[in-house]
Amino acid sequence: MQYLIGIDVGTSGTKTVLFDSSGKTVASTTVEYPLYQPQPGWAEQDPADWWKAVCDSVKQVISKSGVDKHDVKGIGLSGQMHGLVLLDANDNVLRNAIIWCDQRTQAQCDYITEAVGREKLIEITANPALTGFTASKLLWVRDNEPQIYERISKVLLPKDYIRFMLTGEYATEVSDASGMQLMNIRERGWSGEILSKLQIDKNWLGKMYESFEITGTVSPRAAELTGLAVGTPVAAGGGDQAAGAVGNGIVRSGAVSSTIGSSGVVFAFTDKAAIDPKGRVHTFCHAVPGKWHVMGVTQGAGLSLKWVRDALCGEEVEAAAQMETDPYVLMDEMAEKIGVGSDGLLYLPYMMGERTPHLDPYAKGVFFGLTPSHTKAHIIRSVMEGVTFSLLDCLGVIREMGIPTGEIRVSGGGGKSPLWRQMQADVFENDVMTVNSDQGPALGAALLAAVGTGLYKSVEEACENCVAVKDTTKANPTAYTRYRDYYGLYGKLYRSLKDDFRELARIM
Repeated sequence: MQYLIGIDVGTSGTKTVLFDSSGKTVASTTVEYPLYQPQPGWAEQDPADWWKAVCDSVKQVISKSGVDKHDVKGIGLSGQMHGLVLLDANDNVLRNAIIWCDQRTQAQCDYITEAVGREKLIEITANPALTGFTASKLLWVRDNEPQIYERISKVLLPKDYIRFMLTGEYATEVSDASGMQLMNIRERGWSGEILSKLQIDKNWLGKMYESFEITGTVSPRAAELTGLAVGTPVAAGGGDQAAGAVGNGIVRSGAVSSTIGSSGVVFAFTDKAAIDPKGRVHTFCHAVPGKWHVMGVTQGAGLSLKWVRDALCGEEVEAAAQMETDPYVLMDEMAEKIGVGSDGLLYLPYMMGERTPHLDPYAKGVFFGLTPSHTKAHIIRSVMEGVTFSLLDCLGVIREMGIPTGEIRVSGGGGKSPLWRQMQADVFENDVMTVNSDQGPALGAALLAAVGTGLYKSVEEACENCVAVKDTTKANPTAYTRYRDYYGLYGKLYRSLKDDFRELARIM
């Protein structure tokens, strides 16, 4: 039997999954690590935590499965996008990684826009300058930590740091590198014009690959630490969204995914590099060779519900531990007892600023309509509804661009929750589907490795053989008629508060 490993370096933890060649899960382990927020709006992690989580989780899945390490034919990598990992000439990490949801870099975004020109920037990188992207983080280090900037030898993304630790290779691939704002998206390579205007050394960047290509093999040192066999091929992999799309079978026109993880993402396949001139959604290279995708992102999706769990649901967490279940299951049961619209309580999920459609790092989370009659259950449901409204914002822009969105597949935490699946169907006014595997990015990464090692001829063939629709949740016309009114008010709230968010940032 031949096996594959998918490694997904997430925000809350690293998930490592061992699959057989048909995409069936054999063993899975997640190892968590902390998120550091030195100041409001900042977000950092220690790359050493990622590497330790990879070593521990790989050893665990091999041990739990009883699979011979020599039967692992390939490894695929996925991970949180946009993170900035800096190495010196001796390959030492220079500082904590500044990760995707960090919002400190508005001044650097303004500089990028001025240096390149807004229209030219969108023409080349397919996106306006955003605080979440890697380029602005790199310039922030230049402006605020020059003693670190002058020691930079390599700039890597989170999963590409893991690749380096596994193989010793400095490499990346088109889907994840698309979110650095240093690429020519149409040409699928580094942009000399952008690098020149921002005065960034191209030698700092890894070699670019298509997502299925093999980038190196497991080194003796990495084999010792992980339990893998020396020489196991490591595929390029993909950013978490592109890899997750492969794991959900989003590899053809008309297929869309709605994923609720720490962030929330609506992801649509495109044959061409379709670009929103307003820059409200991102256009990136897909993990499918020669294809692209458009995606809208809401920053604080699962993060918002996690905040509710940690701040308000201590009793539910304790009860879940005694019942040996997930506290989110108990929270779902509470929210399900509340009607559509949470009895007038609305939530704006802008805890970490926002991307789609507002591009506003100053935005903050808001509860609107709170009264003494509202309970914890109302708060939970309103957060879930607010996140779903933010995903509809994303879907609306994609539909406005004329991109087909007929088949919507849901995944992540929102895909596991029956209530959140129904909410998405009702708010989107579109049936939603789940597939036969909930491993998302890890499965997608493994399938890319399967193509790279020759188990399948193409990404499309791998998905045809390994990914299938499992369940469909039908949209409820009564519910979506009521949600339309709440969604209209939801949209007005941001417009009313936009200037107030900036004023709050000024006086903090």
